[in-house]
Amino acid sequence: MMTSLFMSFDPMTSTMQMNWIMILTPLIITPKPFWIKKSRMTMMFKMIEKKMISEMKNITNKKEMLIMSTSFFFTILMMNMMGLFPYIFTPTSHLCISMSMAMPIWMTMMLYGWINFTNKMFMHLLPTGTPTPIMPMMIIIETTGNIIRPISLSVRLTANMIAGHLLMTLLGDINQIKTIMMIMPMQITLTMFESAISMIQAYVFCTLMTLYSSEIP
Repeated sequence: MMTSLFMSFDPMTSTMQMNWIMILTPLIITPKPFWIKKSRMTMMFKMIEKKMISEMKNITNKKEMLIMSTSFFFTILMMNMMGLFPYIFTPTSHLCISMSMAMPIWMTMMLYGWINFTNKMFMHLLPTGTPTPIMPMMIIIETTGNIIRPISLSVRLTANMIAGHLLMTLLGDINQIKTIMMIMPMQITLTMFESAISMIQAYVFCTLMTLYSSEIP
């Protein structure tokens, strides 16, 4: 039971040996109207892009970070949404994918900050007004919290994708006709919730990534 339940998260099944190709699926199936300058799809993407940039500007004014966070948002959103279709592998349900997005960005920001702004980075390890007796403990806590940031980013994204897809898989395994008629509205509602979660998780990932970058001078 457990093997069949988690088979949708296996990138190397007996029937689909190239599941990792699903990462490129959004580029392959991009409809023709997307490339037209003033099509409805292009206008929709531009509207979402402007909204994302305006939201990120409340956190940071770095243009490079605004562009990168918006690009990551669309990339994660596409991979999350593609996983809602039957028999399509969800890349973000694997830590190796989510970690490969979170770890390089965090490592780059840390190296840049510690090399160029060492004193200011040390200041972030000790909150203002901390009593002298607990300063060593606060430094350890802040350092640990800083180190686990990429892990928490990737685990949050992966866990949310796995949890929702497992519920959909369990409901989809019901074969009795009477039960199917009862489960169908629940399945539709769950699919709508999963679509919302896919968007929310992409937004949360990019927002936290931008928040972490705002701490770098």
